[in-house]
Amino acid sequence: MARLGQMIAGAMVLLILMTGLAACGSAGNTQEEAPVQTNIEQAQQSGIADGTEAAKDEEHPATRTVTDEFGEVVIPAHPKRVAAIYLEDYLKALDVTPVVQWYHPSWGTQEYLNLDLPLFDISGNLEVLLQHDPDLILVDGAVDKAKYELYSKIAPTYRLKEDILQDSKQILTTIADVLNIPDKAAIILQTYENKVAEAKEKLQQAAGKETVAVVRVNVADKTLALFGIKNRYTGVIYKEFGLEPHKMAKEMTDYHAILSEESIPELDADHLIVFPSNGDWDTAENKEALRLLNSPLWNSVPAVKKGNVYKFNRSHWQSGQIIANSMKLDDLLNAMVK
Repeated sequence: MARLGQMIAGAMVLLILMTGLAACGSAGNTQEEAPVQTNIEQAQQSGIADGTEAAKDEEHPATRTVTDEFGEVVIPAHPKRVAAIYLEDYLKALDVTPVVQWYHPSWGTQEYLNLDLPLFDISGNLEVLLQHDPDLILVDGAVDKAKYELYSKIAPTYRLKEDILQDSKQILTTIADVLNIPDKAAIILQTYENKVAEAKEKLQQAAGKETVAVVRVNVADKTLALFGIKNRYTGVIYKEFGLEPHKMAKEMTDYHAILSEESIPELDADHLIVFPSNGDWDTAENKEALRLLNSPLWNSVPAVKKGNVYKFNRSHWQSGQIIANSMKLDDLLNAMVK
């Protein structure tokens, strides 16, 4: 009996020892594993675990470097707040809403875009743009190096290259690339080119080799200006739409030239496109200038005699951008294709 008691006591001691060792082993494992777990969590948070987050940052960087007219510029990889000075047409075509709308006290805005946005007066202090917090500014040939530097102090600024300023399609493609949405431009251009091809055929059937000239009534100084084939606003009707320029427009090296009274009879075009430099056809301030179109000299022009004078709205005819050009095409189809 005493021996049995000793055996039971020994077994209990052994059980206690084994339990203690197990507890010590468990505690030891916890102390060794905790730092490993912490290091993994820290690696994940810092973006270095397995290189996954680091790779993601490389694939989607915050900025990228592009080359504009004046050199390399670092811009946001995916701009969110864009100011496009006189280039809002392209943003609207790309379904991007700018933070401001270009404005000049003498010329107004690009009314044909129907934008409901804060106005940015380009004739005033450029620092006003800071209030609208742009993360990218787009500018065209009207901005020289000095003004470019001023814009660049407000936000990263991309100035379109000089050699594309006469081509609305290249400008659209460039702006889409800068905004990192090139696929949108490809779709828009395909639609536009299809429209031009179809309209060009109709215009050629309607007008053939009959000549066309574009004249602007300069409201301020009450003169008439003939636009040449190199004019960035209206040259598209010859280069892309296939209309035949009148010889005076065809021979011009300047973008436009004032017509003297003596030269008006020489403008013997078959078709005349006319628009005021400012305001609308029924604007009271324009009435005196528009009397030029009632003069005997003007009425002697063949296009006037034939009733082939087309009075269009100035806003999109004084823009050479993609939406404006599409609207010009609509005007021409409505006026010339019967």
